[in-house]
Amino acid sequence: MYKNEFASREIMQASKKPQKYGFLLLPNYSMLGFSSAIETLHMANWVTGKELYGFCTIGHEKQSIPSNTGISTLTDYLTSDAPRDLDAIFVCGASPVTQNESKSLEIWLKKQAKQGVSLGGICTGSYLLAKSGLLSDYRATIHWWDMANLRDEFPNIIVSNHLFEVDRDRFTCSGGSAAMDMMLFLIGKQHGMTLASSISEQFVCERIRMHDDPQRIPLQARIGTGQPKLVEAVQLMEANIREPLSSDDIAYHVGVSRRHLERLFKQNLDVVPSRYYLELRLKHAKQLLMKTDKSIMEVGFECGFTTAPHFSTTYKGFFGVTPRDERKNLQIKAYPPVQSDRNKRQLWRK
Repeated sequence: MYKNEFASREIMQASKKPQKYGFLLLPNYSMLGFSSAIETLHMANWVTGKELYGFCTIGHEKQSIPSNTGISTLTDYLTSDAPRDLDAIFVCGASPVTQNESKSLEIWLKKQAKQGVSLGGICTGSYLLAKSGLLSDYRATIHWWDMANLRDEFPNIIVSNHLFEVDRDRFTCSGGSAAMDMMLFLIGKQHGMTLASSISEQFVCERIRMHDDPQRIPLQARIGTGQPKLVEAVQLMEANIREPLSSDDIAYHVGVSRRHLERLFKQNLDVVPSRYYLELRLKHAKQLLMKTDKSIMEVGFECGFTTAPHFSTTYKGFFGVTPRDERKNLQIKAYPPVQSDRNKRQLWRK
């Protein structure tokens, strides 16, 4: 899969030119999203001993920018004197979105786009790009907290609930550690998955999540606060994966009739309770197959299946492959670390 997706001759040729990225920090920007992105680029240089990536920080109108943790960053540049040879600029936003009425900043971003600079959004940085008219007819994502607002306010954007989206010259991610996944994806495209996997290993990251991995949006955020009984029922299911409860038991503990429980699930989630519960257990099983060394029988037992054949048949009916084949398909080959000169750590600066 990785060979077909990444290792085209054109991409590898383009990767020979060192990439220079700018990070535009908005007030109260997400420190985790920002650091996840720059640490990944730094590690690419450190692992290879080459200057594959340079990066700088940019502020607008003032250089000292407070993060959401209260720690301020003194940026390398202001937008007025930012380097003109940047390959991409990533807007690092706060979560939730903070309204930014700076027309001059929007004008500056539009100018960068006209000059052929790729643009990205980390966490809620996508919102500023959207407000500047720079995500129209693009696929994009944002932190789940602000996803509904982005869809409502900008209907010309194809908003997904994925961890990140790379659509032509626009790179957006949901924030947090998803910024690392997006950077690993870009590094994989530019320099191959061997390097991306080596970086992931350095970060003790069990797997590289792909762009179409969904954000885990809490049920209450999806359906609102108007269905407390439904939320309580789902919480009971999530707390009883190993020993599944019957629909009658769940209805009893929630304090509604079974028929009312089924109506809640059907009206709000378009599924019956038993099917929703089964999907929860199977998705949990998939996570265990990917992230642990437990045997298939142990995984099945932990997810409420008493026999291996029952687990295998049910799993294949839902995902289309058996648990054994799933583990083979999802296992990322371990690559030996690339030899590097560890003294070469200086990154591009002004």
